[in-house]
Amino acid sequence: MERRPFIAGNWKMHLTLAEAVQLAQAVAPTCAACPDRDIMIAPSFTSLAAVCAAVKGSGLQVGAQNIAWDREGAYTGEISSPMLKDLGVSLAIIGHSERRHIFGEDNAMINRRLHGALDGDIRPILCIGETLADREAGKTFAVLDTQVREGLQAVNSAQMECVVLAYEPVWAIGTGKTASKEQAQEVHAFLRQLLAAMYEKTVAETVRILYGGSVKPDNIDDLMAQPDIDGALVGGAALKAESFDRIARFR
Repeated sequence: MERRPFIAGNWKMHLTLAEAVQLAQAVAPTCAACPDRDIMIAPSFTSLAAVCAAVKGSGLQVGAQNIAWDREGAYTGEISSPMLKDLGVSLAIIGHSERRHIFGEDNAMINRRLHGALDGDIRPILCIGETLADREAGKTFAVLDTQVREGLQAVNSAQMECVVLAYEPVWAIGTGKTASKEQAQEVHAFLRQLLAAMYEKTVAETVRILYGGSVKPDNIDDLMAQPDIDGALVGGAALKAESFDRIARFR
């Protein structure tokens, strides 16, 4: 089954409001040149409203870097799905390794956030990935199995149509190290088999699985040539229009 490619840029804690709008406007024309793929950027919360307004009608999708599990309440510092929808945000990154390892979010919390997104009509991008210690100990697949099963707890087959997975080996994020195309494909194939076991083959064949971890213009083509890699979650290279444009135009 053919899956529509998806290139997403995670801007993390970078760019002022003016810088974010400028970069968004520079990236937006790429969508017209690449109508056969989805392209998304995820600015910081302070820039979401202005970026959504700046790229409206361009086809460039805007995502949030996190999302709350509830629609409203006494949750200082959190952002809910109605708030995001109100701005024009359509996706949310959930469970990024930095949220897991710096801010202590566990699989249960990540699952709550994922349901908050689904219940609020926001498409979740569920991030998973092993540490270097996990990989060296031969625990990669066991760690991913747990993250996927617990992260998708109580998510049904119909809801999975809205879910995107992003495999980001922690040891490759911001380090300059990238999993080889063979390593990445091996993990993506495992994840697709896992989804088939959890749901059914049609779900596994439909869900898009992105690779993230030092994705650059010079490695995107090899990564996207792999049969189970459907796109990329891009960090540092997404902060420059030229490099992100090249990644989005993978060949």
